[in-house]
Amino acid sequence: MRIRSLGVIDDAVVELSPGFTAVTGETGAGKTMVVTSLGLLLGGRADPALVRIGAGKAVVEGRITVPADASVAVRAEEAGAELDDGALLISRTVSAEGRSRAHVGGRSVPVGVLAELADELVAVHGQTDQQGLLKLSRQRQALDRYAGDAVAGPLAKYSEAYRRLRAVSVELEEITTRARERAQEADMLRYGLDEIAAVEPRAGEDVELAEEAERLGHAEALASAATAAHVALAGNPEDPEGVDASTLVAGAHRALETVRSHDPALAALADRIGEVGILLGDVAGELAGYADDLDADPLRLAAVEERRAALTALTRKYGEDINAVLAWAEQGAARLTELDGDDERIGELTAERDALRAELGGLAQALTDARRDAAERFAAAVTAELASLAMPHARVSFAIRQTEDPEGVEVGGRPVAYGPSGADEVELLLAPHPGAPPRPIAKGASGGELSRVMLAVEVVFAGTDPVPTYLFDEVDAGVGGKAAVEIGRRLARLAKTAQVVVVTHLPQVAAFADRQLLVEKTNDGSVTRSGVKVLEGEDRIRELSRMLAGQEDSQTARAHAEELLETARADG
Repeated sequence: MRIRSLGVIDDAVVELSPGFTAVTGETGAGKTMVVTSLGLLLGGRADPALVRIGAGKAVVEGRITVPADASVAVRAEEAGAELDDGALLISRTVSAEGRSRAHVGGRSVPVGVLAELADELVAVHGQTDQQGLLKLSRQRQALDRYAGDAVAGPLAKYSEAYRRLRAVSVELEEITTRARERAQEADMLRYGLDEIAAVEPRAGEDVELAEEAERLGHAEALASAATAAHVALAGNPEDPEGVDASTLVAGAHRALETVRSHDPALAALADRIGEVGILLGDVAGELAGYADDLDADPLRLAAVEERRAALTALTRKYGEDINAVLAWAEQGAARLTELDGDDERIGELTAERDALRAELGGLAQALTDARRDAAERFAAAVTAELASLAMPHARVSFAIRQTEDPEGVEVGGRPVAYGPSGADEVELLLAPHPGAPPRPIAKGASGGELSRVMLAVEVVFAGTDPVPTYLFDEVDAGVGGKAAVEIGRRLARLAKTAQVVVVTHLPQVAAFADRQLLVEKTNDGSVTRSGVKVLEGEDRIRELSRMLAGQEDSQTARAHAEELLETARADG
């Protein structure tokens, strides 16, 4: 992993062992930046305050070896990434302005992709994770994670029934609490539909009546114009001497007919004039019929205007035209049917809700049974791990209980409160020594004991739900002496099946590491490329001596450091 311009680190390369790597250094030297860097590579929040003062951006690059057939490799390839000789190259850039960019296998990806990959790559644990373990919800999640399919199966069925029950309950509450509003809506719809039904409008009727009213209102002018046009085309019977278009066209046609045989072009013109004569005759006939059929009855006009007024009253309320009014009526009728069926719907929903509550109670009971079974195995495994962490008499157990609630679901013959994850309250209990009553770890464990419980839980997880890499940030806080040696020994065992990275201030832990990295600042307060180095031989003994006594050259500390290394090698 290469880190540039992040916190106190100017430019440094961190080479991690495939087994157990311990990161050590003076307080404030930048050890935690190693954890922060890995967090950024795994999709953690980008804080611009992390960017080194004076730098425009911080960059973290990592090379992670993954099997080609692993699901994480498949997910990376789906995002467009390419593996480089079996390794995945990941980079994260954070600008001083707060912008963040992520790259996987040479392809720019959303930061969320890094988080998806992280779930299968690394398990990160630090002081905040220990505090998280104090929360009951996290303890339940830890138990469910350990149980695996035994809990995941019932939980999936429970969650589906829970979501359906919530949806049914919300709909039922809406119908019942809004009954008055819905009744008012139904009355208004019923009134509107009755008003429309009383008028009985037809589609497009308003347009037809508007045209008829326009025609009736100008009947005399229309009749006069039609008559004049007819006379111009066909002549006036009362004026035999008058000249009309039909007579003139007929004369022209006769003139050409006498000579059409002499010229085809003139014959064609004669035919066209004949067609004009026919057309004039047709138009003249239609004009005569129009004038005869034109209704100038004022009573009809009054009836049309009255009908239009009735339609206008509807369009003012229900739509811009009669077609829109009819559409409103269709929708309103469907909505009224829905509202009128409220009583029936309430009955259906109530029956479904009661059935779902009964089903949910049974599923919650199955979930409780599965958790109790897993809790016994989980507690026994963690207790066994604590024995190897210098807590031989400690006992871990789980309290799984429910809270009575008259509005809850029935589990074990009584109504209990329930939520999206079941009806159980899961609490991790610790009895640190014989005779001590089991108490919640938040109250019954010291800081050092909590660190060891956390490590024991993670080791148990490693056997059931392993990830390739584990990162512990001072998980040994509050621990010393023999307990520290046992933690180092247990981390070394975990490193036989996974990569383990530990940021530690304890020499007893660092001595068990396959590789020890020292983070140290230069005189100007920064960590450069040479500021993160692999310790071997004499250098490692000097660092362990410093961690033991604060003095690199103390003969007593050196002897103790050499003894720690010998103990670790012998244990391996």
